[in-house]
Amino acid sequence: MNQAKSKAELLGWIDKVSFMACEMALYLDTHPDDAQALSFFQKYEQLRRQALATYAAQYGPLNLDNVNNEDHWHWATQPWPWEGGCF
Repeated sequence: MNQAKSKAELLGWIDKVSFMACEMALYLDTHPDDAQALSFFQKYEQLRRQALATYAAQYGPLNLDNVNNEDHWHWATQPWPWEGGCF
C-alpha cells in the first residue's frame, strides 16, 4: 500500500487483510506448529494494523484499538453508517 487510497479502497484493503489474518488464525488453532502459516499470519496482521492506523488517521477510527484517547471521544461525533459514515 505505497500510494494513497480513497476511503472506499482503504476499506476494501482492510477487509482483505482482515480476512486473511482471521483465516490464518483459525488455521493456526488446529496447526499451531506450522511456522510458514504463523509467518503468513504475522504478515497480514501487521498489514491489517497498518491499514487500520492509516484509516484512523485519515477518516477516524473503525474500532476501539485506534481511538486516540486524547481526542475526547471525537470519533463518536462522526457520521454513523446510516448517515453515510464509513463509506
